[in-house]
Amino acid sequence: MAGRYLPEYHEAKGNRDFFECCRTPEIASTLTLQPIERYAGLIDAAIIFSDILVIPQAMGMTVEMVDKKGPVFPDPLKSPDDGQYEKVMKKQVDVQAELQYVYDAITLTRHKLKGRVPLIGFCGAPWTLLCYMVEGGGTKLFIQSKTWIFKYPDQTKALLQKIAEICVEYLALQVAAGAQLVQVFDSWAGELSPASFKLFALPYLRHISENLPKRLKQKGLEPVPMTVFAKGAWYALEDLCESGYNVVGLDWLHDPAEAYQIARGRVTLQGNADPGVLYGGREAITAVVENMVKGFGGGKKGWIANLGHGITPFVNPEDLKFYFQEIHRLTAST
Repeated sequence: MAGRYLPEYHEAKGNRDFFECCRTPEIASTLTLQPIERYAGLIDAAIIFSDILVIPQAMGMTVEMVDKKGPVFPDPLKSPDDGQYEKVMKKQVDVQAELQYVYDAITLTRHKLKGRVPLIGFCGAPWTLLCYMVEGGGTKLFIQSKTWIFKYPDQTKALLQKIAEICVEYLALQVAAGAQLVQVFDSWAGELSPASFKLFALPYLRHISENLPKRLKQKGLEPVPMTVFAKGAWYALEDLCESGYNVVGLDWLHDPAEAYQIARGRVTLQGNADPGVLYGGREAITAVVENMVKGFGGGKKGWIANLGHGITPFVNPEDLKFYFQEIHRLTAST
């Protein structure tokens, strides 16, 4: 999954292509379950092994995983006049058919979990997906993304709206397949100014939160808890608390106590230890967990303990286990 490093994936992958693993339900299910089994009793939920870029793929764009570089779009969107933009906008995406392998993996994983923990489904947020689609992959400068929002704002909004509509259907079908919670990852939200965030990220996050429950009702399904994670958008916490999600994920740029005060119980907060602490040894891990527990009200009510993003490469799995154990130890009496 984008933003998450799994030692188990690299051990199991061999010569398989990343997206081949995502498209193979048995492999995706096995990789989803490995952390649950490795840290039995310490983790409260599983998140399906997949990737946020399956949506651009379903929209007709080619995505390749390049060794030591990550996901690459060989033919990114260059401008609204490049021909591909029109094709993407006009394509009627059959979300069920295009992404059936994800739903198969969710159903299989839900059965294998046997009720041990709930299963989380997810998607990339419209802004983050657009960034990949126009940049052609990961970037530090976001030249093309900024070009689009400032030079082609109307066409950008039209594309964001289309992505948001696909996200709603994609998540609804994940719930139908067995996902019990869903999360929307806006990994590049922090690349936007507060003003640009209100124009090009927040409305489409809200579209998902407003329309997913409606779509689930149309399918005869009950609403599920929804989490939004806008990495780097520390300035938008107030807006995110009012964006219609049940849970707001925080990265490590937030002070837990300040975030707790801003949230005022309106949402559950999730986070927010700096993943880098896992390189720092047991004493550092304990200090970070203590600060997190204290900041989020001193206990285990009203927040979800998590890292502030994903697990980064070369982390010692035993140090991650210690992190989990410290959370349990420091919240056990509350």
